[in-house]
Amino acid sequence: MPDGSDALSLEAHDSIHRVEAAAWDACAGGDNPFVSHAFLAALEDSGSATARTGWLPQFLTLKEPGGRLIGCVPCYLKSHSYGEYVFDWGWAEAYERAGGAYYPKLQVSVPFTPVPGPRLLVHPGAEAGEVRRLLLAGLVRLAELHQASSLHITFLSEPEWRAAGEAGYLLRQGTQYRWENRGYADFDAFLATLASRKRKQIRHERAVVAASGLTIRTLRGSEITPALWQRFHRFYLATVEKKWAHDYLTAEFFPLLGQRLGDRVVLIVAERDGRPIAAALNLLGSDTLYGRNWGAAEHHEFLHFECCYYRALDFAIAQALGWVEAGAQGQHKIQRGYLPVPTYSAHWIADPRLERAVAGFLQRETLQVIGEREALSESGPYRRSDAP
Repeated sequence: MPDGSDALSLEAHDSIHRVEAAAWDACAGGDNPFVSHAFLAALEDSGSATARTGWLPQFLTLKEPGGRLIGCVPCYLKSHSYGEYVFDWGWAEAYERAGGAYYPKLQVSVPFTPVPGPRLLVHPGAEAGEVRRLLLAGLVRLAELHQASSLHITFLSEPEWRAAGEAGYLLRQGTQYRWENRGYADFDAFLATLASRKRKQIRHERAVVAASGLTIRTLRGSEITPALWQRFHRFYLATVEKKWAHDYLTAEFFPLLGQRLGDRVVLIVAERDGRPIAAALNLLGSDTLYGRNWGAAEHHEFLHFECCYYRALDFAIAQALGWVEAGAQGQHKIQRGYLPVPTYSAHWIADPRLERAVAGFLQRETLQVIGEREALSESGPYRRSDAP
């Protein structure tokens, strides 16, 4: 897919393996593991994100004349809207009622992963603004070539979001929850910043788990055995069944993840009499611990909070990390120190009629989302003198 310039070339690839790993990672950087070649390859090689599951890879690359990769985008042609966490079902239904075909659509994202991070990946030696502009224009051309109804870039960074707005994309906001490490010496130092009632509640919850007789371990990389990955996949399926959700991730995905990302994989495991009964999966970035999947074979009061939230904070404090990202949904996270922060998405729509309707909807939705986020921030657990 030439870009009309003698200097640079754009190309779409139907597999992450058609892009050299070191070149991709030079653009992706080391901060966010979800846009790494290894993570995207694990999704593809495990059969989790493929054409068969409705995620046809269309990875976009931008190269200089000498062949150096200076920009790339994790992109998929989709026949549905599952596994995205930024919902456009209403847009699809309205368009199809009006006689349009909403699918296929082009999706720029990390499949099944509502984690904010870069989406327009730029080599550090290139001019970021210009590369982003070319990638944004190239994505529109790719959508037109596929006769896609629309193009969606989800959970992108704020600078990328603003660049997309300047390029004419529609802009959308959402809300997630993030904990900030303000140099705490230990978990008790964090608790000291909370209002008395919240502090007592957390101590009570941790005491209940401590008295349950369970053993909780934090494992990394090679410490996670193939047998434990098999057990974790069963935990994952139990969560999917409980929530009436879709089992997007195959049994092959988790061991591949462990092999390819090594110590960046952090698994917090609860055991009863030496037998794993629950676990929380996290990935480690340069300054952030990202909570991903949770599952359990048994119910124990407050165990979910202990493994997914409190042990994550313990780990972040011990490793001097700046942040813990807790993922999508869950206002209960606020009472445990995770505060609401904005997330961003950008949308291009081919049909001017649908574009106008969506633009009006987003104007109304944005005001509501911002108002709700401000109200949630006011209800945080911190003492006034210690509120972030």
